[in-house]
Amino acid sequence: MSIDAIRTHYGFTRMPFGKNIAPGMVHHHQAHDQAVARISWAINETAIGVVTGEVGAGKTLAIRTATGALDPSRHRVIYLPNPAVGTRGLYSAIVTALGGTPRFHKSALIPQATDALAVETNERNKTVTVIFDEAHMLQSEQLDEIRLLTSADMDATSPFACLLVGQPTLRQRMKLGVFAALDQRISLRCELTGMTPDETASYVAHHTALAGRTDTLFSADAVALIHQTSRGLPRAVNNLAVQALLAAYAANTGIVDESSARQAVKETTHN
Repeated sequence: MSIDAIRTHYGFTRMPFGKNIAPGMVHHHQAHDQAVARISWAINETAIGVVTGEVGAGKTLAIRTATGALDPSRHRVIYLPNPAVGTRGLYSAIVTALGGTPRFHKSALIPQATDALAVETNERNKTVTVIFDEAHMLQSEQLDEIRLLTSADMDATSPFACLLVGQPTLRQRMKLGVFAALDQRISLRCELTGMTPDETASYVAHHTALAGRTDTLFSADAVALIHQTSRGLPRAVNNLAVQALLAAYAANTGIVDESSARQAVKETTHN
């Protein structure tokens, strides 16, 4: 079955539940909106924040929404997606992002990174935000380097906003005694939870409307099953909704009903 055939069957202008949604088209639900507001606060306060949530809870989307609203003439965002680069890699990524060529020896690289951050802040008058994604996978040494980087002024404030983004295990790790010095300086702790049943229904309707269907395409029973299985986590809702659309198409029905949703649950939970 081709995408074009599915689009024609449902009268879609585009396939719904895709990743590439413009910031203005994002569905607003409480967990997302609160996370965006709190992340924005942490950035403006150059605070250290920990943003956690299960896989597919919408952490990256919340970060993208918050940083996308920043004025580029006043802000510089450095996004570090891969903890596997090691401690040297953290400093190299910061230097590279700020237009420098990383020095070879770590002893020279560390002051190069701190100087580059200081120049961006003090001379270019920009608020720097460093985002460490998949932060639950950061090594202990990397977390300690982050503590040192953010405490350059030897006081409670950080010279730049720092966001550690990861799965719930990150919060548990931060409670360990070895990270107490960093944990004490965290100003924001934000956990993204799943949507409520009503929010999931609104989310499904929102995405089908973006695709050109403003009528009811998913039955209430289908949405309820999708919510129950996904626990309201947006990525899981997307996956189940797409599979349910495919099941309804295969059955040649115009409405995505509970049997199509049940088929979707079977497909996604047995893969």
